[in-house]
Amino acid sequence: MGIFQRVFKFLSSQKKAIAYSLMGLLTVGSEYLFFLSAFKCPCGNKNYSYGMVYLFVPALVLLFVGFALNSSTWKLITGCCVNPRKLFSKGKNCHFFYIFGKITLKAFVAPLMWLSVALLNGTFYECAMSGSKNLKYLEMLCYNKSNICLEELPKVVCGQTALSSWETEEIILTLQAESQVIGWCVVVTGAFLSLLITCYGHCQSNTSHLQKRFWKIYAKKEKEQFEKYFEEYATNLSERNLKSFFENKKPKPFPMPSFQSWEDASAFDSFNINQHIFSTLHKLVEDSMKENDSSETQGTVRLNEVP
Repeated sequence: MGIFQRVFKFLSSQKKAIAYSLMGLLTVGSEYLFFLSAFKCPCGNKNYSYGMVYLFVPALVLLFVGFALNSSTWKLITGCCVNPRKLFSKGKNCHFFYIFGKITLKAFVAPLMWLSVALLNGTFYECAMSGSKNLKYLEMLCYNKSNICLEELPKVVCGQTALSSWETEEIILTLQAESQVIGWCVVVTGAFLSLLITCYGHCQSNTSHLQKRFWKIYAKKEKEQFEKYFEEYATNLSERNLKSFFENKKPKPFPMPSFQSWEDASAFDSFNINQHIFSTLHKLVEDSMKENDSSETQGTVRLNEVP
């Protein structure tokens, strides 16, 4: 039993790595299925546009999906048309770009995976570049080849060309090599930028490594408890309303946060974990406690001033 618990604990601690691994596998699988079911290179003057559409449009769709599936996107933009100051509050204009940058970085993971996998496979690139409009590039592919090479080049990827077999194979191998080199460049660039941004964030941090770990655990637990409380309070409120409706009785008072409290708790506020404030909700609760203490102190002073 202890072995299973340790394995479960290890897997739980590696959720992010497992999620990215699954995303990579799904990207590879979807790219392969996409190729089998839909991709048919026209082998004509439409090769370039057709290949580029298959290379970049799915990446663009994945980027939009990445934005849509990130709950922080909706937390950031909800109500911004009614109250634009929610995005650019006084003294915190840069905070919006910081949050939007974090959302964008996460959204770019899936598109980069698609591009790297598609380029390493090479099929879309071969189709696109065999129909390139760049004459110098086409002449480079046809260097030391037959005179009909430029005319037959769009048909190379379909195996329907009048070129000799060795010329066809050499052109295809050249296109595959270019595609794979670009694919590895995308992988290395993405990995390097990810490492660079992570290192920069840690270097600029005023907090210790242990504080950051505690903050991440707190944020995770607060989110879990938030969902639990939502479920519990929504259940209790619905039961109270249904009971009042069916029994035709006046409902009992039900404590709920004020409208402003909901707004404040939903905001992307800036907080300082050096002051032991770990979330927007935590800051809101601490501020309300200070206000209550201040009002009680003022009330006590007034009572003492009464003759």
